[in-house]
Amino acid sequence: MVAAPKYSIMLDVIGLEHEHLGSGLIPNIEKIAEMGESARLEPVFPAVTCTVQASILSGKYPSEHGIVANGLYDRSTYTVSFWEQPSSLVRTERIWDKNNNNTRQQQQQNGGSSKSALLFWQNTMYANSDIVVTPRPIHLDEGTVMWCYSKPVGYYEELKEKFGEFDLASYWGPLASPKSSEWIANAAEYTLEKQRPNYLFAYIPHTDYSLQRAGKASAQARDDLKKADEIVGRLVEKTSELGIMDETQFVIMSEYGFNDVSGAIPLNLVLRDAGLLEVRTIHGKEYLDYEFSKAFAMVDHQVAHVFAKSGFEREARKVLEATAGVDKVLDAEGKKRLGIDHERSGELVAIADRDKWFSYYWWHDESMAPSFARKVDIHRKPGYDPVELFFDPRTRSIPLDASLVRGSHGRPPDIETGEGYAFYASSKKHGIAKPGGVAKCVDVIKCFASSGAGV
Repeated sequence: MVAAPKYSIMLDVIGLEHEHLGSGLIPNIEKIAEMGESARLEPVFPAVTCTVQASILSGKYPSEHGIVANGLYDRSTYTVSFWEQPSSLVRTERIWDKNNNNTRQQQQQNGGSSKSALLFWQNTMYANSDIVVTPRPIHLDEGTVMWCYSKPVGYYEELKEKFGEFDLASYWGPLASPKSSEWIANAAEYTLEKQRPNYLFAYIPHTDYSLQRAGKASAQARDDLKKADEIVGRLVEKTSELGIMDETQFVIMSEYGFNDVSGAIPLNLVLRDAGLLEVRTIHGKEYLDYEFSKAFAMVDHQVAHVFAKSGFEREARKVLEATAGVDKVLDAEGKKRLGIDHERSGELVAIADRDKWFSYYWWHDESMAPSFARKVDIHRKPGYDPVELFFDPRTRSIPLDASLVRGSHGRPPDIETGEGYAFYASSKKHGIAKPGGVAKCVDVIKCFASSGAGV
């Protein structure tokens, strides 16, 4: 029986893989693994941020929680939106919801209480948690106001006074860097000291950038992993300073494993050339026409939800399966098999070859691309665009060169090759690893069950 810790801290460190143990890159994380357990972590499909995070925190598959990608397509309004933050988009309870329910029962029985804190996890805006901090810039005609939503009201402003403004440019875009993770780590230390939450969830994102820019074997990726490990060490040391280390369990995990890639498949241009996708020319620029397109792709790293109108599914599938760089195309049966059979999913789901990824591009002539194509504009593009991590000094804008990207993810994990597996380690032994040293991401939340939350 695992002794119930008073405090649980989950750190989501992007890009960690079990093979990094013993590499000399992550000594602090190795100590945590040695105290408890570690395993290769099997992500849900698609292995992208919002989807995996929703599964980790709920213990459910996308077919249940409905976060099928980093983006969503609203069939009623013909709109695609990426990186929407409201908690209500997740259609199942997550750990803080269950924790709050348990707390109410504890209070009725013995006056027990509990507190949770969420720092920069996706789909946490308005979440049923005591403390929430998540980026929420305000877009005005005169420019963007750097801001983070927080609960309690004013908590971000309290953090801002202590550590300065959270710089969105360090969180995403050509200037993305470890500064984003450092600010989040400062906020986590401060929250531990001032708020003393029983459950703290913090996102450490910066390793994502170097892996996409330069690939898995790059010096940048190695340096960023070392930096992430230093941040973990700082947070462990903070619990020691606060005198709560012996009462604290650490869970360190990543969301997915990366693949090195060498080129992208412009699925929307493929569908356009097949006569299935339509565009409208407005002020000399081409925009995707959701209303009259027979099929279009909402792309997300190495996965794409293809929304096809009734009667055109077979034709769209035939086109996709004949496209070089497309590995598989899932129909209803395939979606069910991978746990993504949800009303928000596309009629078809395309999976790229291991060394390819999907771009959202639909134009033949770059001069016809909408102005947002050359900007860091995560909300107006109908697909995830990793090229936003690069800058073209000649045009002083985001380039339109998909070949710059060196790392991607999203495909289903492969037990035989080891592709796609992420990382899990806990300072306590919970036994969620299955034979072969593999744990499922939907089981990670069971690590917190012993501390009263349960799933």
